[in-house]
Amino acid sequence: MASLQVSRLVLSSSSSSTRPKAAVSIPKLPKFHVSVPKIPTLSVKEPSFEFVESLPLSLKQKRGSDSIQRARLNAVLEEVMDRIEMHKNIGDQRNNWNSLLLNSVNMITLTAALMAGIASVNGHGVDSVTAVKIASTVLLTSATGFAALMSKIQPSQLAEEQRNATRLFKKLRVEIEMFLRENEEIEEEDVKEVIKRVLSLDKAYPLPLIGTMLEKFPEEFKPATWWPENKERNPKTSLANGWSQELEAEMREVAHVVKSRDAEEYEKLGHVALKLNRFLAISGPVLTGVSAVSSVFIGQDSGLAGIVAMTCASLAAVVNTLEHGGQVGMVFEMYRNSAGFFSLLEETMKSTEKRENGQVFETRVAVKLGRSLSELRDLAQRSNLSQVKAKEFASKLF
Repeated sequence: MASLQVSRLVLSSSSSSTRPKAAVSIPKLPKFHVSVPKIPTLSVKEPSFEFVESLPLSLKQKRGSDSIQRARLNAVLEEVMDRIEMHKNIGDQRNNWNSLLLNSVNMITLTAALMAGIASVNGHGVDSVTAVKIASTVLLTSATGFAALMSKIQPSQLAEEQRNATRLFKKLRVEIEMFLRENEEIEEEDVKEVIKRVLSLDKAYPLPLIGTMLEKFPEEFKPATWWPENKERNPKTSLANGWSQELEAEMREVAHVVKSRDAEEYEKLGHVALKLNRFLAISGPVLTGVSAVSSVFIGQDSGLAGIVAMTCASLAAVVNTLEHGGQVGMVFEMYRNSAGFFSLLEETMKSTEKRENGQVFETRVAVKLGRSLSELRDLAQRSNLSQVKAKEFASKLF
C-alpha cells in the first residue's frame, strides 16, 4: 500500500511538471512621438505706478484740492435740495392757513352778526336774549383777534414768498448740477460764491415767522433782493468769450429801457398794492372790533347798537374776503419779486465781469423779457435813436 501511494505521488508530480503552459501574447502598440508646438508665453509685467511718484507736489495738491472742492460743492447741493423740499412744504402749509383762517373768520363774523340781529329784535330788556348777546360779543371779539393776526402775518404773502424761494432754489440746483458736469476743476472761489447765494436766498425768504419774518407793511416799496453783492473778481472788461463792443452797447441800451420803463412801472404798481393792502389790513380788525363793542349795548332803549353791530360785521366779512380771498398780499409780493428780477437783470447786464458767453447771455435776456433776438436788438436800436434825438433837441433849446 505504501508503494502504491508513493507511485501515485510520483505520477502526479511528473504529470504536473510536463503539462503545457498556455500563454497569450498581446502585441505592443508602436510608440508615436507627437511634437506639440509650444505656445509662446507673454511676460506680463506688473503695472508700475512710478509716474504718480514722479508728479510734482504742486500738481498732487491741486488734484486733491479739486476733489475736496467738488465734495464741498456736492454738500452744498444736498442742502439746496433739502431747502427746496422745506420751502415747498411750508408754502403749501401757509396757503392752507390762508384759506382755513379766512373761512373760519368769515363764518364766526357772520354767525355773530346773525346772533346780534336776533338779540336786537327780541331784546329790549328781555332777559332771555342775554345769552345770545353774550355769545355774539364773544364771537365778534374772537373774530377781531383772528382778523388782526391774519393782517399781521399776511398768509397769502407768506405762501408767495415760499413759492418764490422754491423756484429760485430749484434754479440754483440746476446751475450747480450743470457746473459740476461741465467743469473738471473747481476752485474754492466757486464754492464760496454758491454758499453766498444760498445764504442770500435764506435771508430774502426766511422760513421762521418769529424774529426773521419780512416786514409786510414797509414804509416804502423796495424790490426783493435774493442775490449777493456783486464783487467783481475781474474788473477789466474782456471782449472775448462771445462779447463784442456792439453787444455790450446793446446790453446797456436794454438795461436802460428795462430801468426806465418796466422796473418803474412795477414799482408804481407795487406802491398801489402796498397802500391797498395796508388799508384793508387796518379796516378788517377795526370793523369787527366796532361790531364787538356795539354788541355789548344790544338790548338798551335804542336799537342802534344792533344795527351798528350787524352792519360792521357784514362789512368786515367783505373786507376780509377782499383782502385774503383776493390775496392782495400775494399780489404785493409778486410785484416786489418782479421789480427785483428787473434789478438783477440790470445789474447783470451792466456788470463788467463776463463769465458767460455773450451770445448765450443775449439769448437768455431775450427769453426772460419775452422777446426774440431781433426784437431785442430793435428795442436797443430804438432806445439809442430816441436818446440821440433827445440830446439833439436839448442842445437846440439850450
